Amino acid sequence: MKSEQFLRISRLLGDEPVAALHTKRVVIVGLGAVGGMCLESLVRSGLGWVRIVDFDTVGITNINRQILATHHTIGRAKTDVAKERVLAINPYCTVEVLDLFVDNDSVATILEGEIDLVIDAIDSLNPKCALLEAAYKKEIPVISSMGAALRRDPLLVRKADLMESWGCPLARAVRTKLRRRGVDKGIEVIFSPEEVRYTYLPPEEEEHADFNEQVSDQGRRRNVLGSLPTVTAIFGQNLAHLALTKLLDQETFSGVESYNPLSAKKRSAQRTQGGESLA
Repeated sequence: MKSEQFLRISRLLGDEPVAALHTKRVVIVGLGAVGGMCLESLVRSGLGWVRIVDFDTVGITNINRQILATHHTIGRAKTDVAKERVLAINPYCTVEVLDLFVDNDSVATILEGEIDLVIDAIDSLNPKCALLEAAYKKEIPVISSMGAALRRDPLLVRKADLMESWGCPLARAVRTKLRRRGVDKGIEVIFSPEEVRYTYLPPEEEEHADFNEQVSDQGRRRNVLGSLPTVTAIFGQNLAHLALTKLLDQETFSGVESYNPLSAKKRSAQRTQGGESLA
């Protein structure tokens, strides 16, 4: 790969992490608002090989938040649009395309071959659980995004082990199903504990990636949930960053918050006020 393209990343992280990322093999399942943004950042960071999985097409309701969706891409397969975009950003990246629905039968194809990391950006409960269970039991590292729809505050988005996440109805439903199938800790997720006011049914059908947005394999039309680009983009970026820490190492991306003198003054003032009130 052309080193100049990734110069700013190597200036920050060093040459070795960038070179290592060129050799990594990642599977991304779901190319909607979260998965599409995650793919974008990983490719721009220097990922050398990616398998993209989705069977949906771009719709006009995707344009408000999906990086692959424009008026020029409406009606096209998301995988085709994604491959074109990846190669436009980095012609040296190898892209494999799978246009298929995720279920217990197709996961074997999705997880075939040597894989360094699986990234789940599926919004449907059963396909999501099928993928996570299969990757977990094959001992393939896997990370996942929980529900991003119906959230309004991007500052509440955070990371946790799936089994320790809270406040997300989709995560709760996934945890319940996976525990019954023998899946325990070890799957880190991006989620939001923001309280959700439901206006759609059911909560486990949260649409954060628009995977299979229109009609499922059972022919059933999906709920289209309200969503903000500022929130779904943060989910995608956090998912991409979590992927980088898994592909390289946490220490490469560790940062230390600088000292905040204003916070220290505020704490001092509070202690003083407390002392005065006690006096």
